[in-house]
Formats: sequence, structure tokens, C-alpha cells
Amino acid sequence: MTVTDGFAVFDTAVGSCGVAWRARGLTRLQLPGGDAVRMRAWLRDRFADAAETAPSAEVGRALDAIGKLLAGEPDDLRWVALDLGDVAPFSRRVYEATREIPPGDTSTYGEVAAAAGSPGAARAVGQALARNPVAIVVPCHRVLASGGRLGGFSADGGAGTKARLLALEGTTAPGSG
Repeated sequence: MTVTDGFAVFDTAVGSCGVAWRARGLTRLQLPGGDAVRMRAWLRDRFADAAETAPSAEVGRALDAIGKLLAGEPDDLRWVALDLGDVAPFSRRVYEATREIPPGDTSTYGEVAAAAGSPGAARAVGQALARNPVAIVVPCHRVLASGGRLGGFSADGGAGTKARLLALEGTTAPGSG
């Protein structure tokens, strides 16, 4: 088990989010799933080795940008440092390919598979994105099923949350309302 340096809860336009980090970058970003008290308990449960602490200046800049994105101000967040050392190599390639999708654009699971060097692995891409530890920074909401359908989304609210995130960026998927 890798030690986590710290965690924090921060408020956004869509609710309280949680973040954990190590020296090299963010390791976890949890989208809202309740109030700040519930988020804090969730983080303490998963990162028992870490203390709730004020984020560094770099992490603070990332939290500000994430908050702005969730308020409708697009940012690709590619500049946010991540520490994904605990993630399998295939998933890291998927996350790197997904980070290249700019706000307002979408890609398909198949296209991400090809960009990650594994054409034909669309289902495996979907599984990797379902385990995405830093949603928004790795913008899995921008990845759609074939034909532009929303597909799944593992954050609270499921596909409805995915549709709202896309709408914040000025994009809609067919059938997403």
C-alpha cells in the first residue's frame, strides 16, 4: 500500500468534492456524492494513512481549476500533476489518451483504445475508465459509446452526471436530453 500525503474536501458548484495527493500529484478525485461531512468520512476511510491538511499551492491551483470547470468554465486540466503509480500500465495508457480529449469534444471507447495502442479493446477501455481514480482530470465523461451514446459512468448519478458534465462543456450526446 502506498502512503498518501494528504487529503482535503473542497466545495464546488455541484457539491463537496474530495481529493487525495502524494508529492508527485493527485491520486484521487472524488466527485460529489453527499455533503462535506460524508465526503470527509469517505476520504478518512480510504486514506487512513493520510491527514486532512491544507493543499500545497500546486494542489490548490488544481482544486481552483476543477471548481471552475464544475461551474462551467472549461479547462482541459492536462497541466494538473497526477501520481498514478498504483495504476496498471494499460489503464495509465487509457488515462493518458483520455486526457488528450479537449473540453467540448468527445471520443468513443474504441477511439481511446486505438489511441492507447490497443485497437479493438473498447470494453477494456470502459473497464479502465470505470476505475478512473481522478475523474474530471482524466475526463472519462468525454468518452462515449459507439454511435455517440452516453454509455456508463461510475460516479454518483451515473449517466445523468456524465450528461451534466458534458453540458457544462457545451456538448451533448444523442439521447442525453
